[in-house]
Amino acid sequence: MFKNTRLSALLAAVLFSVTAASALVSAPAFADAPAAASAPAAPAADAAAPAAAPATDAAAAPAAGAPAAAEGKKEEVENPFGIQAVWEGGVVSRGTLIILALMSMGSWYILITKLIDQSKIFRQSKETNQKFWKAPSIAAGSAQLTEGSPFRFIAETGTKATQHHDGALLEQIDLSTWTTMQIQRAVDKVQSRLQDGLSFLATVGSTAPFIGLFGTVWGIYNALTNIGMTGNASIDKVAGPVGEALIMTAFGLFVAVPAVLGYNWLVRRNKTAMEDVRSFSADVHSVLISGAMHTSEAARAAAGAKKVG
Repeated sequence: MFKNTRLSALLAAVLFSVTAASALVSAPAFADAPAAASAPAAPAADAAAPAAAPATDAAAAPAAGAPAAAEGKKEEVENPFGIQAVWEGGVVSRGTLIILALMSMGSWYILITKLIDQSKIFRQSKETNQKFWKAPSIAAGSAQLTEGSPFRFIAETGTKATQHHDGALLEQIDLSTWTTMQIQRAVDKVQSRLQDGLSFLATVGSTAPFIGLFGTVWGIYNALTNIGMTGNASIDKVAGPVGEALIMTAFGLFVAVPAVLGYNWLVRRNKTAMEDVRSFSADVHSVLISGAMHTSEAARAAAGAKKVG
């Protein structure tokens, strides 16, 4: 019913997820550059010759300014606590990162493909209003629509319903009800196709934060265990592993927030698209039933004329 090229959307989702994951790698930290000298050298002797006093003052001025310049200067150093450290944290940490990465790629893939589907429906709705209703018949109007269009699918389904209303069991259903059932089934198929993947987005949005939290709890547990075993509770031994574990929570939120926002956005756009589809199906149903009634009346009139003749 829909013709979609999924490869470009898949590549875009993978590229975006990889780029975003690399952005989570902690930025280089800054540290104070070691001063060339911790303090200016003390004079060799407290009592100096009066002739040497001006020279000592002149040398002390640049020496005093050197520590201040060194304190203001920063240099980049590599942060050892980042995604690489989390990846090397064990099987559980790696598994959590892989799950979140797959969820992120799946979410962006669904977002991109659903946007493509919805854009096609909006474009095909305009095409239908411009071409279909100017045709002399439903069949002629359907032939003018794009192949794979949901509007063409509904029109062709309704046409077949009026032409194949036969069989001992089916004839017990009046033509209007039978056509209504067939068109409604076609509309349901279109709606089902539009909603494909939205449940995955809802699942990712609701579970990704907890998966990231699990990774954080596991990382903090390992950090505290190592601290307890080594007996070293200095700030560098505590802050690094704990901050490393918190990256998992940030990654989980990064995966969940786009999924939730994308789900709500796609649901709203689906509602707008289905309004156009349902309006079109109701109009097609009315045209088909009225045409069938005219045909049956003409047939009865012709049969009556034959009897009179």
